[in-house]
Amino acid sequence: MKRKFRVYIDTSVIGGYLDEEFKDASTMLVGRFKRGELGAVISEITKLELKKAPSDVQGVLKEIPEENIEYVELTDEATTLAKGYVSDGVLDENKIADAQHIAIATVHNVDLIVSWNFKHIVNINKIRGFNAVNLKMGYPLIDIRSPQEVISYEE
Repeated sequence: MKRKFRVYIDTSVIGGYLDEEFKDASTMLVGRFKRGELGAVISEITKLELKKAPSDVQGVLKEIPEENIEYVELTDEATTLAKGYVSDGVLDENKIADAQHIAIATVHNVDLIVSWNFKHIVNINKIRGFNAVNLKMGYPLIDIRSPQEVISYEE
């Protein structure tokens, strides 16, 4: 049996499902999770952030079958890696949650991180910074994309 491609999604992807600008790509990506074409990886950070979101945003996850979602935790190892991103200046201390998203995905060895956060996550300089810290601390490179880059277009 072929291993399912594991995609870490942050809160922006879920919120994008209901945002006019990001709706189409987010809907297509969530559709791939619903059909089981991709496995959604969601952290406790995402779940905490969703608690503050409107109920319709919270409901997006309920549309994805549980067997297509993997829940991962913020481990001590991920906390240390996130602090590495901050201490190396990739992100500021006030963006620790963004650092934790990347660290959790890295430590849990996901195939891809998907986000609409172009300022702090899907940004070539940030991606290079995350990967420099990952290599320095003995972790593999991480691939980070927007949902637009991950969706399948029907032929």
